[in-house]
Amino acid sequence: TAHWDHLGINTDMEGDNIFNGASDNATGTAGLLALAYLHSQQPPVERTIVFLAVTAEESGLLGSQWYAQNPIFPIAKTVANINMDNMNTIGRMKDVVVVGARSSELENYLEQAAEAQGRYVKSEPTPERGYYYRSDHFNFAKVGVPALYAESGEDHIEFGVEYGAAQAQDYTDNRYHAVSDEYNPGWDLSGAVEDINLYFEIASTLASEASFPNWFEGNEFKAIRDSSASQR
Repeated sequence: TAHWDHLGINTDMEGDNIFNGASDNATGTAGLLALAYLHSQQPPVERTIVFLAVTAEESGLLGSQWYAQNPIFPIAKTVANINMDNMNTIGRMKDVVVVGARSSELENYLEQAAEAQGRYVKSEPTPERGYYYRSDHFNFAKVGVPALYAESGEDHIEFGVEYGAAQAQDYTDNRYHAVSDEYNPGWDLSGAVEDINLYFEIASTLASEASFPNWFEGNEFKAIRDSSASQR
């Protein structure tokens, strides 16, 4: 999943008042299309892969909520959700951050794929901000589907953690949910490409095996998933 909407226009200002959402979340939508292309070039797999571009994320995750209530394929038989929101535009990272860490067994798949790239996985630095409950994967979690929300970290492969953290904070301070979130030809998308390949490997593995990853013990969504086990 990735959301293709943004905030429309800022009627309180003159000039270029369009919320382009170039990073949030045109980058995720572009990643979704790239993944669809990558998978289309592979031999057929055992399981169906759905590429879902949802709308109204910025209005309360409404598009993904609608899909979770009106799915193309039964929710009980939906193996996993991998969500992309606001991808990396500042270059390759040594780390991968899990938002809502220690939630589901999908993180084991992520760790394996990250290790193959020579990267390490770590938990989000600010869990108190509740990001796991603020993007489209949350609506899949609410109906029991294990949902993975990961992103590039801040340990830049050339310039280190301080640089990566400063760049992330600069985006939050100056472009997040602002009309200034516009495409920049100076973006370094090599990190986004690496993340796309990461998600491709995870999805390819899930689509080629028969197992159903579950939530970890103690997770708030596990009981919902377990209640539909007989349908799998």
